Amino acid sequence: MKEFPLPSRWPVETPDVIQLYSMATPNGQKVSIALEEMGLSYEPHLINIISGDQHDEEFISISPNGKIPAIIDPDGPEGKTVTLSESAAILIYLADKTGQLLPQNYLSRMEHIQWLMFQMGHIGPMLGQFGHFYKFVGDKLQDGYSLDRYTNETKRLLSVINKRLENKKYIMHEYSIVDIAMVPWINCCAEFYEAWKHLDMGSFANVEAWRKRVSDRPAYIAGKDVCGL
Repeated sequence: MKEFPLPSRWPVETPDVIQLYSMATPNGQKVSIALEEMGLSYEPHLINIISGDQHDEEFISISPNGKIPAIIDPDGPEGKTVTLSESAAILIYLADKTGQLLPQNYLSRMEHIQWLMFQMGHIGPMLGQFGHFYKFVGDKLQDGYSLDRYTNETKRLLSVINKRLENKKYIMHEYSIVDIAMVPWINCCAEFYEAWKHLDMGSFANVEAWRKRVSDRPAYIAGKDVCGL
């Protein structure tokens, strides 16, 4: 670990394993669930984004954009220490490291990455905006435009996933990092945002069956509350 100094603010007990810096938000949950699913040893450290830990210079040295999650892997390629941020990049890295949950066949791999980017570019940002206006600032809105906009877009995205899941158990047929990336956001809408009825989520039957299927996996259950408050 001499190649990269470990943040002193978050003391490390087991320096030879992956160090996870995160919080149990949908983006943070992706990586802790993947680590559990892949059977990798790791040590979690809570980055409390409510109290502003993400602005700490030591955390910025790992995650330049000051966003969770981030990892330090002392056992990277060619024996190098790897520091990495951005949840999709970490998922791809871990999948390549273990040979799990992301195929190596080029065309299949690119299809998986296409849907992973769909999550990063649409599911996360749009559902996050929906939650902001629905749960946190609804009483401050002067009119219903913002909430209507993101409600409609969230429903549209749910319909895209619902169609994709026709006659499929998972987004890519087999369970993959794509499911790990998406389901925490869908669960967030139903549970944390408490918007199941508002979004009429029961009408998206394929989505509901899929998110329950994924959420019931032992690794999902073990990983979802890692780095929780």
